Amino acid sequence: MSNHNHNHHQIVVVGGGTAGITVAARLRRARRGLDIAVVEPSDRHYYQPLWTLVGAGDVDMATTVRPMASVIPPGVTWIHDAVAAFEPERNAVLTRDGRRITYDQLVVAPGIQMDWDKVRGLKENLGRHDICSNYTFATARYTWDCLRRFQGGNAIFTHPATPVKCGGAPQKIMYLAEAHFRRSGVRDKSEVIFAAAGTAIFGIERYAKTLRRIVAERGIVTRFRHELTEVRPDSREAVFRHLDTGETVVMPYAMLHVTPPMSAPDFVKASALADGAGWVDVDKHSLQHVRFPNVFSLGDASNLPTGKTGAAVRKQAPVLVKHLLAHIDGTTSDARYNGYSSCPLITDYGKLVLAEFDYDGRPDETFPFDQSKERYSMFLMKKYVLPQMYWHGMLKGLA
Repeated sequence: MSNHNHNHHQIVVVGGGTAGITVAARLRRARRGLDIAVVEPSDRHYYQPLWTLVGAGDVDMATTVRPMASVIPPGVTWIHDAVAAFEPERNAVLTRDGRRITYDQLVVAPGIQMDWDKVRGLKENLGRHDICSNYTFATARYTWDCLRRFQGGNAIFTHPATPVKCGGAPQKIMYLAEAHFRRSGVRDKSEVIFAAAGTAIFGIERYAKTLRRIVAERGIVTRFRHELTEVRPDSREAVFRHLDTGETVVMPYAMLHVTPPMSAPDFVKASALADGAGWVDVDKHSLQHVRFPNVFSLGDASNLPTGKTGAAVRKQAPVLVKHLLAHIDGTTSDARYNGYSSCPLITDYGKLVLAEFDYDGRPDETFPFDQSKERYSMFLMKKYVLPQMYWHGMLKGLA
C-alpha cells in the first residue's frame, strides 16, 4: 500500500456513524481546540432505527438519510476514505486510498459488518423473490413491497446466531407484518414464523413475559435454535440448521425476512486491537483498550457485552469522552458505563414495549410507569421524538 499521503491529527475517529459522530461532537464541545478527524467513506449518514417502520409502510425512507457533510461537527476534519488497517504500536491507521494517518488518541467506531455471504444464495437474491431485509437502506422498502403483495403462506422472519445491531429488530417487523396481514384480510391463510438461533424470544424476563403473551395471542409460531444457512428462491425454500441436533430443516416460504449474520469489520478482526472473537477489546466500564491505553472504542464494533444499539451509544459516549480527555491530561476518570442499552420493541402499529436494561440484565428504565406493557405513547416517542433527539441532540453532542 502506498503511503504517499501522511497526516497527523490529535484524535482520529474511525467511523462516521452514530458512535463516531456523537463522540466527535462531544469532544468538540468539551474542548474546542482539539484537532479531531473522522475517517468515513460514505457520503450519507443514516438513522437506521426507523427502517423497521419503513419496511412496514409507516415511514418514508427519505426521512432517514442526510448528507454526511451535514452531520460532521464544525471544526472537525472529515477524511473521506475508509480505514484498511491499524498500526496501534505506531499510533497509525492505513486507509484504502493509501493514506497513513497518525494520531495521539484513537476512537474506533466503524460499526458492524453484514455477512450476507454466510448464507448460501442470500447475497445475490436479496431484494427479489420475496426475500427482504430491513437491515439495508437499499432493501428496507422492498420489505413493504413484500408485505403489500403477500396473499398467504409462510412468512418467515430469521434471527442469526451472531450478535446483531438492534437485537429486537428481527421480531419488530414480524409483529408489524402480522398486524398488516390481519388488516389486509390474509391472516387466516398465513403462518407467521420466527426462526431464531437463540433459545428465547428476548433475553430479559421482564419484557420476554410480555412478548411471549403477544406471540401466543397472535398465533405466531416460534422455531428456536434454527439458524438460516441457505435460501432457494427457485423452490421458495429456506434452509435451516438446528443448532442442537445438527438436523437440516427446510421450510417453504411465501415471504422471507432475513437478519444476516454479523461480525466486526474484517479490518478490525485482522488487527492487534481485536479480541479472540474479532471485536475491539476494551474495558467494559471505561471503554479504554485493554492493551493500548490511547485507543478507545464504543458501539457495534466493540466487545462491550450489551445490546448493540444507538441508545447504548448515547450512554457510552460521555463516558468514553471523559476517559479520553483524562488520558490527554495524564489523569484518570471515575466515569463508568453500566452496560445500559435500550430496545424499543414495536409490537403493532401504535404499540411499543420500551425495554431498558444494564449489563446484569436488570431493568434500567426511564419512565415512572411499567415499561413492560405495550403503550401508544412509547410508539409515538419512537416514531417522532427519538429521531429529533438523534439529529438535533446526539449528533450535536447535546443528548
